Amino acid sequence: MLQVTAMPLGALDTNCYVLNSDREAVVIDPGGDAHEILSFLEAGKLTLERVLNTHLHFDHIQGNADLVAATGVSVMANPKDAYLLDTELGGGGMWGFPRTPPFAIEALEEGELTLLGTTCRVLATPGHSPGSLSFYFESLGAVFVGDLLFYRSVGRTDFPGSSERELMRSVRTKIFTLPEDTVVYPGHGPETTVGQERLNNPFFTEFIR
Repeated sequence: MLQVTAMPLGALDTNCYVLNSDREAVVIDPGGDAHEILSFLEAGKLTLERVLNTHLHFDHIQGNADLVAATGVSVMANPKDAYLLDTELGGGGMWGFPRTPPFAIEALEEGELTLLGTTCRVLATPGHSPGSLSFYFESLGAVFVGDLLFYRSVGRTDFPGSSERELMRSVRTKIFTLPEDTVVYPGHGPETTVGQERLNNPFFTEFIR
């Protein structure tokens, strides 16, 4: 049985998620100091299998380099976002936020991965960034969406490379087609469900269309 632990990290309280089985773990979006993550892994006697990034904005990747240095794991992300690492949006330094320590990425695109003994469907969900990905674990009844969709809101689309049209299409075609009781774990703020957002999210209801 997989377990999910949320850790708000970094200057923007980005939700880092640790998924673990009895012995192994996967980290999604380590957005701050990796010390808390490494302490959690050590306390649970867990071996880190992979780091997954939903996208490569600075507030989701600050801990990547430290996790690689400490464990030797690969960081997987969509190469469509790789250019962001050469900008302040990915490399950090904007608005006084810290710079992102450098790391290499292993290319990840839409398809299936086997992680922690179960299937993860990698969904291409561009909009917040060109290479935004979501990670759907059917056995867990959960999808990790980064900054695509939030509780009663959606991700920003005023950044270079963002697209409101693509974001809305990604939510409608990739997330809202999942089972209603699927738990949505966003990059910031509380969790929600597909059914609740389809019914109540003001960006998708008939009330504002």
